[in-house]
Amino acid sequence: MPVDRIGLGLAALGRPAYINLGREDALPRDRTVDAMRRACWQVLDAAYGRGVRWVDAARSYGRSEEFLAGWLADREITDVTVSSKWGYAYVADWRPDAEVHEVKEHSLARFTDQWAQTRALLGKQVSYYQVHSLTPDSPLFTDRALLEALAALAESGVRVGFSTSGPAQAETVDRALALDVFTVVQSTWNVLEPSAGPALKQAHDAGAHVLLKETVANGRLIANPPARIAELAKRHSVGPDAIAIAAALAQPWADTVLSGAASTTQLDANLRALDVVLDGLEDFAEPATEYWATRSRLAWN
Repeated sequence: MPVDRIGLGLAALGRPAYINLGREDALPRDRTVDAMRRACWQVLDAAYGRGVRWVDAARSYGRSEEFLAGWLADREITDVTVSSKWGYAYVADWRPDAEVHEVKEHSLARFTDQWAQTRALLGKQVSYYQVHSLTPDSPLFTDRALLEALAALAESGVRVGFSTSGPAQAETVDRALALDVFTVVQSTWNVLEPSAGPALKQAHDAGAHVLLKETVANGRLIANPPARIAELAKRHSVGPDAIAIAAALAQPWADTVLSGAASTTQLDANLRALDVVLDGLEDFAEPATEYWATRSRLAWN
């Protein structure tokens, strides 16, 4: 399977705390800015060396855009597709124990400010810019000025999209694509939460680029995989993460599947998915409301 369907997401590498299970031992014990930058660059180097050419960041992923921009410049790399997201502001001030890590706002002012910040760091290397965690109740849907600004960005050559979260992902995808502004969709899809699948297939068939995130369910499928996933991992001599990612890669409508690896070891384990061919997979799906309620209870670490 070609590695060009795999991308690297920087949610776990751009800040000292995130909700991924199994992240604690993957990162430097002392999570200073410099230590996290080195860790991020190590994973970027490893991913690039393995042929990964898509990196996904966000304004709310701490210093992810800054780390990525520095790496691209230092390595003189120009052949990586960069996607990023706006809508959340990182407010934890690099404190792992902060009560609030990010604040969401889908407004014209937030878009204008964050696009300027993203562009200042990454310049023309940003090819895809997405609304972060769009949901059906977002004010974006009725904000004509914001939609016009997004349309103008799309006309400038940047592909404009959105990411989704929550139990109504499918509704969000359908409603957002009807606006004729977005050509990129990034959604949570994994064997525990596949509910957006039919909507994402329709998006792909309509010409949108579909990215899948959280394919290992924020580490749940690694820390406590269903017995059948564990059995398949043993049979294929890989970890359960590789089985989970292989399941995502098996969706023909998935254009890019993101790895959220926090270390080179995790990245290598994730990329073993490329060696796995699944002959169907039983239904592990949880009710979407139950899945998202569980996710909301995961602790930042």
